[in-house]
Amino acid sequence: MERYKEEFIEFMVDSNVLKFGDFTLKSGRKSPFFMNAGAYVTGAQLKKLGEYYARAIHDTYGLEFDVLFGPAYKGIPLTVATTIAISELYGREIRYCSNRKEIKDHGDKGILLGSKLRDGDRVMIIEDVTTSGKSIEETVPIIREQADVDIVGMMVSLNRQEKGQDSDKSALEEITDRYGFEASAIVSMSEVVEYLYGKTFDGEVILSKDIKKAIDEYYKEYGAAGI
Repeated sequence: MERYKEEFIEFMVDSNVLKFGDFTLKSGRKSPFFMNAGAYVTGAQLKKLGEYYARAIHDTYGLEFDVLFGPAYKGIPLTVATTIAISELYGREIRYCSNRKEIKDHGDKGILLGSKLRDGDRVMIIEDVTTSGKSIEETVPIIREQADVDIVGMMVSLNRQEKGQDSDKSALEEITDRYGFEASAIVSMSEVVEYLYGKTFDGEVILSKDIKKAIDEYYKEYGAAGI
């Protein structure tokens, strides 16, 4: 595993973003782990987060795209932080764009924040995490209704590696099949488990034998094919 991925896993734990316990997800599934990007709350955290996303996007897709789109609400700070990081790390100027939950009918009208989308734009989508792929069902139509664009890929921070809505494939694999663009993650949950299992952080084992057992049981029910 690349060192920056190991650092990102530690960063999620240190930022109290990745937790282990008993959680009910938006999809209704009961999960022994939970990732909440809303826990990144400081300038230093957002700066580092943007750099991890920028590195992962660069290494996975390159930087031949025009707009980084982050769905409201959590995608808004992700998009801003990552476009700044891409500019600082790689000298590439990417426009940022997000949607509003409600269409604004005065001033800066419309459903979009940041840059408008233009015909011919190459768009990269950025999200925190996707469990069942439901959120992307809202995002893709919003993007494609604004202009004739090419969605070139999607980057999330964590691939939970769970089966999606309609098959035993992962949610990210389903997104690729359904919409025709690659969906990737900075790290996968299997990488997280491999790296954290038995390790001590600040005198505490974050991922114990019991937690690993609960994760293994969870994946017996919800794990995507091949996990």
